[in-house]
Amino acid sequence: MTMVFWCTVAVTGVVLLLYRLIQVYETVWKKPKRIRSTLSKQGIGGPTPAFLYGNVKEIQNMESESALMVKKPEDEDEDGKSSTVKSVSHHHWLRSTFPYLQRWTFDYGPIYMFSTGSQQHLYLSQPELIKELKLHKSLDLGKPSYLSKALEPMLGNGIIKANGHQWALQRRLIAPEFFPHKVKGMIGLMEECTMAMVKTWETRLSESQGGVADLMVDQDIRSLSADIISRACFGSSYSQGKNIFAKLRAMQEAMSKPSLLFGLPSLKWFRFLPTKSNREIWRLKKEVEELILKVVKDRQEESQKDTGKYGEDLLEMILESAATDAELHKSKHDTHRFIVDNCKNIYFAGYETTALSASWTLMLLALHPEWQERVRAEIVHIWGDKNQHQTDLDKLHQLKTLTMVIQESLRLYAPSVVVAREAFADIQLGKLTVPKGVHMWNLIPALHRDPENWGADANEFKPERFAGGISEACKYPQAYVPFGFGSRLCVGRTFALIELKIVLSILVSNFSVSLSPEYRHSPVYKMLLMPEHGMRLLVNKV
Repeated sequence: MTMVFWCTVAVTGVVLLLYRLIQVYETVWKKPKRIRSTLSKQGIGGPTPAFLYGNVKEIQNMESESALMVKKPEDEDEDGKSSTVKSVSHHHWLRSTFPYLQRWTFDYGPIYMFSTGSQQHLYLSQPELIKELKLHKSLDLGKPSYLSKALEPMLGNGIIKANGHQWALQRRLIAPEFFPHKVKGMIGLMEECTMAMVKTWETRLSESQGGVADLMVDQDIRSLSADIISRACFGSSYSQGKNIFAKLRAMQEAMSKPSLLFGLPSLKWFRFLPTKSNREIWRLKKEVEELILKVVKDRQEESQKDTGKYGEDLLEMILESAATDAELHKSKHDTHRFIVDNCKNIYFAGYETTALSASWTLMLLALHPEWQERVRAEIVHIWGDKNQHQTDLDKLHQLKTLTMVIQESLRLYAPSVVVAREAFADIQLGKLTVPKGVHMWNLIPALHRDPENWGADANEFKPERFAGGISEACKYPQAYVPFGFGSRLCVGRTFALIELKIVLSILVSNFSVSLSPEYRHSPVYKMLLMPEHGMRLLVNKV
């Protein structure tokens, strides 16, 4: 009996081992080979992958070379001193942003494949294929699942990273809260928050020498954007939400590794190890979720004291959906996670991206005072008394010059740097068949600076290119993707654009800006495109 038992155990162990070996063989060899063969037969080339690690070694080597090349800030002269503002380049920094994608584009053209371990990637920069991606509405196309796992501490399974029916359900519940008629009701609040920052800047100017202050404006605008998103969507003041923003930003810093995007084999397991960095991420995740739940609890208690019913802002909608939505409960979605994850998503996406867009736009206006004057003149013409905005949608639509400036700023410095999609089934893009399991990538800065699409002046700041709208600004308007594209287009796009117009119109009408001598132009990728050394501008009252 004992012998039979142990023989059975041994046979079972061998069978399980063989099954596991077959799984590994399928994952690390057979499936990648099948995918690459399918793409190769369609004429798609790329760097030759090494066994198990793919093109990881090449990626690491090019990242090291790029880091050495851009060690000295590009806005310093040979003596290491800050040079004139005219030397600020809008394209040199791209050398350090995914240098391997740009090198391979030069070597293999606008479409090629590469590997990181078992992950197979397809880089696309052909406008025709991007148009096809935009038109593809199936749930068979979504965000890379391995990336969602890697970013789980930051975003959970909220609307930014969810896929399939879970994403569709969350979009159905959340997107209507950002429709124009809802955002219209937030305009007064946006204006009120911005005017409070104007008073803060006026105080700093009155205390400075000569009425000119050297300000780190990105920090102030981040606080402003955080205040707006807290009050507009969560009904809480910035004093209640500031710890959430600070901890999310700290988590963002800790997780900001460009190689994280492509699922490098070492990083897959590295995130489970109790390293100092990972322990910090886990701690921040716990603290952020506890703070969000406190905001939720406070709101629930407040609602019960007033009417016992939920109100109108986004947090109330999330709470009401978690309590009453039949489809949400039918899908067996964890309502606790639904609340926390989507609050994290909105906190992160709702304030950081808009703050960065406003900061980059102010930098460009500081570089180009003639456009700063044109924007200011337009605002005065439409509003009359610059201190009596009383903003409404009609007046915002009349700001044509400011709109062109924002569109050009988003072309040169879109906060999002990459657009990623995974094929969850074989899909057809025009004549191209993309096999299941392929991860498709678009590098936004490269798309937005392609001289074939934008002309020889693609690296120059020329807002007039948008005078006829996006459709006439370039040859292939589908390649202009500051908010993503297709069904995964940013749900907060309308909110962000209106907030940008209000914040910039009020600031430009009250202050003039120029680059500080201490400003160092060094955009870096940290999940978003950020000024590495901050956005230092000289500010004085108009």
